[in-house]
Amino acid sequence: MRIAIAQLNYHVGNFAGNVGKMLDAVKKAEAAKADVVCFSELATCAYPPRDFLEFDDFILSCEEAIDTLKAASHHVAIIVGSPTRNPVIEGKDLYNSVYFLHEGEVKFVQHKALLPTYDVFDEYRYFEPGSTFSTYEFKGVRLALTVCEDIWNVGNDNPLYTVCPLDEMMADQPDVIINASASPFNYDHAESRIHTCKANIDRYHLPMFYVNHVGAQTELIFDGGSLVMSPDGEIFDEMVYFEEDFKVYELDDVIKGTQSVEQPKDKILEIHDAIVLGVKDYFGKLGFSKAIIGLSGGIDSAVTTVLAVRALGAEHVRVLLMPSQFSSGHSVDDAVALAKNLGIQYDIIEIKDLYEAFMTKLTPLFEDRPFNVTEENIQARCRGLLLMAMSNKFGNILLNTSNKSEAAVGYGTLYGDMAGGLSVIGDVYKTEVFALARYMNKDGEVIPENTITKPPSAELRPNQKDSDSLPDYDILDEILFQYIEQQQGPKEIIAMGYDEALVKRILRLVNINEFKRYQTAPVLRVSSKAFGMGRRMPIVGKYLS
Repeated sequence: MRIAIAQLNYHVGNFAGNVGKMLDAVKKAEAAKADVVCFSELATCAYPPRDFLEFDDFILSCEEAIDTLKAASHHVAIIVGSPTRNPVIEGKDLYNSVYFLHEGEVKFVQHKALLPTYDVFDEYRYFEPGSTFSTYEFKGVRLALTVCEDIWNVGNDNPLYTVCPLDEMMADQPDVIINASASPFNYDHAESRIHTCKANIDRYHLPMFYVNHVGAQTELIFDGGSLVMSPDGEIFDEMVYFEEDFKVYELDDVIKGTQSVEQPKDKILEIHDAIVLGVKDYFGKLGFSKAIIGLSGGIDSAVTTVLAVRALGAEHVRVLLMPSQFSSGHSVDDAVALAKNLGIQYDIIEIKDLYEAFMTKLTPLFEDRPFNVTEENIQARCRGLLLMAMSNKFGNILLNTSNKSEAAVGYGTLYGDMAGGLSVIGDVYKTEVFALARYMNKDGEVIPENTITKPPSAELRPNQKDSDSLPDYDILDEILFQYIEQQQGPKEIIAMGYDEALVKRILRLVNINEFKRYQTAPVLRVSSKAFGMGRRMPIVGKYLS
């Protein structure tokens, strides 16, 4: 049997586009004399459709997509994920299903049993879990069709679930496992995905074809990396990351394990490529083309600008330099140098006069109170106003440049430097931002060296440095990682050897600034726990306050 994998970039609700991509892949499969072509989870509507699933018209469009694919299944069978209606009154209205289409008919449907409802996943909100398990025989080969999470409870060891779908299917003695997935990226997930697939192979000693999404849907990024595993537990092939791909495999070759191809993995490279894809798809799928960024001469805006240029092209990125009386001359020079290195349009608007105009109006109301964060925030909001004016006038989407370290402790100004339509590096700690900058300069200087080596500063008051308000980023990021990604409380973190007063201060800052993060742009997710849809914290909670 010849099995094709189509690793495609889908678009939520774009039925014509999604089906068109799949029909093109069907033609490729036919030309390659494949017997079956495999698409991923919810491929008809794309993942995650969220509350679109509550619209009857949306489900009708999914069904029409299946009808179109059925008509194309005469020469090659099609495996594809799509929602199906629950015919009984009890339970949720829908199943998350995988179809087997052939000869213009629906030959078999398997419903997803394990519905992830944690972090960024909310499937039990919409779907009824499948409760029956069987396989389908095609051309003498018995197929065990599964959907994403259904392979993540190997031997029923996952405490979230009470059934192991593949254990149930083994009574049919299948010959091959096919998994249709929509597995979002984080920089650790590729390894855990491979580990899980190998664990299934070790248990069942069957070849596996794992088909993943690629592309970004707002903050979620899907990395591809579809897998073909041999029965001996070795990777037969791993498809490319962050790109569409199409390949055809001889099942006999996979069973024999005649090759072993695994993609190289590097955390910073993966973060870089994921964000580039995230920005590209955010703009492309929303019909935008041009970005604007406030370029300060600091490392965060520099890294954001390089990522935007690599995603959109230099001709589609414009930057605004907005020095104040507190800005250093080298910051302006560094920003100009970066803009020239990238070949992008830049403009300089000094904000001293704007700031002073605000202060003229406000000084009588401030009652001779001393300079503090208020005046710093006025500067940031002057810049935000200018950037949004340019966005409105020219249609350039403002990209936010705040990093995860700053966002975590509230080191940013609402409606100022926290403004934007998309947070590009909001899931990247400051130490990782420095690593990204070094990676960007690996083939020659793109970001000026001074931008990387100078002490970080918001430059909102004389001689200001981030270290005036925050601990060194090496320490801050380690504590934040333990609290945010690892969900460790203050006692556990203090027990690791960190200063008690510092830990309590940092964690309190994280909690009391939830109201800021709640109002900011969607954050491109590259870690296992990003701010946004996957981290749901109360704004008025008392914990550690």
